[in-house]
Amino acid sequence: MKELAIRAISGAIYVILLIGSLYNQAATVILISVFGIICLTELSRLIKLKSIVQYLIFLILFGGFWYISIYHSSHVISDEAIQILLVITIFVNLLLIKDLFTSKRIPLFSTKRYIATTFYLSSAFVFMLLISNYDNEFTPLLLLGGFILIWVNDSAAYLVGKNFGKQKLFPSISPKKTVEGFLGGLLFACLSSYFIATYTETLGFTPWLVLAIIVSVFGTIGDLIESKFKRQAKVKDSGVIMPGHGGLLDRLDSIIFASPFIYLFLRITTYVS
Repeated sequence: MKELAIRAISGAIYVILLIGSLYNQAATVILISVFGIICLTELSRLIKLKSIVQYLIFLILFGGFWYISIYHSSHVISDEAIQILLVITIFVNLLLIKDLFTSKRIPLFSTKRYIATTFYLSSAFVFMLLISNYDNEFTPLLLLGGFILIWVNDSAAYLVGKNFGKQKLFPSISPKKTVEGFLGGLLFACLSSYFIATYTETLGFTPWLVLAIIVSVFGTIGDLIESKFKRQAKVKDSGVIMPGHGGLLDRLDSIIFASPFIYLFLRITTYVS
């Protein structure tokens, strides 16, 4: 009972910090950057990267694209820089998906460690920043909607999987995940997209429905990839910063992997409409 209370309190603090920061643009930028540095520290520990280079890269990327998103988002060169980062990030994520399905271990030679910290993690927080300031406007409800979809998907997947799960989804990496749980999470995320569309008044129901599918699929893959990093490091959690939950990376692994795909979909809908 005590462990459950600790878990509930630390989770509530995390949610309050996140939602509270979204009312102010400066607070949003600060929180995303702090979350990014904490997750980078936890990932560096998992992949045994003892260096400060990845932190310098994070600060340069995050600071540079923050400046672009606030002051030069309509500039052609700035837009091209964002597109280049998006293409590289998605390519690296696809390679991680390949490693998830084809390799017993994710190869972590020296260069790949920096590729992972840069384009798997650091760029993900850049895209969270860009989502929160999409189309040169402070749009925190877009980012909040993405987090809500993650929370609904994870909670529903856990409950459905625990009560009805029989077919293992990826037993070699995450024995508790089931196909039934994944489908349950996807269903409830899709249902919640209607309410997000109605109450945030940001996008229509159809775009939010597509985002629910994107978040459920790529969020689950992101969770599995982080689980594989932990399994290789032979640890249960990425850290201890959130009592009862583990590390911050454990809580953000889904949105980290999904955020570039969310941003890509937003870009496509902008050009199509």
